[in-house]
Amino acid sequence: MAKMIFVNLPVVSLSDSINFYETLGFKNNPTFTDETAACMVWSETINVMLLTHEKWRTFTQREIPPSTSSEVMLAISLDDKNTVDTLTEAAIQSGGTGDINPKQDLGFMYNRSIADLDGHVWELMWMDPSAMA
Repeated sequence: MAKMIFVNLPVVSLSDSINFYETLGFKNNPTFTDETAACMVWSETINVMLLTHEKWRTFTQREIPPSTSSEVMLAISLDDKNTVDTLTEAAIQSGGTGDINPKQDLGFMYNRSIADLDGHVWELMWMDPSAMA
């Protein structure tokens, strides 16, 4: 079995968060979705678990940080610069916040950062694989 990652995120509104992530291209896995949690699939090995605050608290007693703070920034690679821009605009149209950090265009790498409805930070990035040689 391939090694997988399940990123767990506390969310205020599960249905709104599902819609937000579907707009970005994540697919809902109904096998691991109920009224307290939703599994949103990015790839065969990357999944995001959206958890209501009540469900989150069954896993940890640590406080949920305010949406204005950042503990991690999750980066996902995309096929090209245009897709970075398209998903940034989709995030904004779906209620997220775009360009929370300055856009970077280094020629061989391009990225923009967004925040979802609950302030979780995502870096949408593209890198030219030929520049790595």
